[in-house]
Amino acid sequence: MFEPWQWPLLFLTGMAAGFVDAIAGGGGLITLPVILSFGGDPQQALGTNKLQATFGSASAAWHYGRAGAVNLHDCVRGCMLTFVGAGVGTLGVQQVGPHVLKVAIPLLLLAVAIFTLLRPQLGERDLHPRMARFKFDFLFGLLLGFYDGFFGPGTGTFWTMAFVLMLGFNLTRATAHTKVMNFASNLCSLLLFAAIGKVDHAAGVAMGAGQLLGARFGSKMVLARGTRFIRPVFITVVLALTLKLLYDVYLKR
Repeated sequence: MFEPWQWPLLFLTGMAAGFVDAIAGGGGLITLPVILSFGGDPQQALGTNKLQATFGSASAAWHYGRAGAVNLHDCVRGCMLTFVGAGVGTLGVQQVGPHVLKVAIPLLLLAVAIFTLLRPQLGERDLHPRMARFKFDFLFGLLLGFYDGFFGPGTGTFWTMAFVLMLGFNLTRATAHTKVMNFASNLCSLLLFAAIGKVDHAAGVAMGAGQLLGARFGSKMVLARGTRFIRPVFITVVLALTLKLLYDVYLKR
């Protein structure tokens, strides 16, 4: 699918996406259009994208864990449920297609952006949780895992808001935990795409190497600057993702 001369471009694309994704999610806005622009099978493009995204989410989760922003042991149950949900979603989309979600998700993302803009104190500090962790892992692990496997765009946004609103996490902790859950769903989808031969391994590794570096830099920025740094990036990414999805649904021919 890809020529060797394209690999440096893929590396740089992965690095930029890894940086953005480690801060606020939405790295797929950068990577998938680039992969698709080189042509080839759309399913292989999705599988290759999952490979490089797995590198980025693993790198970010590792750095957040080392810095103490997330307790990886506490995420085991949530990761397992997210993995299962992503598997069901990845298999389901091959049978149904994400047509309804393409219309509904941009509206949900827009609501998230407006809500965040109207609540300037949102996520500045830890608050009392509104839901027990077991119920949270079960509900959001299966639901958002399924969504990531079935459609994908905005998964990081929904995870971050769930951690903030349901478990009372500040934005830094929520972002860190989001990357752990992203890793679980990315890995599951990657394994399923690989099983049917829809992954370009060389291109995915080239982008993945860039993701490793970008995610490292992005996670360090979050840990150093905290919520006030995350908030504007988060809102910008959510709005950009919303506009991109609205364009794909209503304007693109």
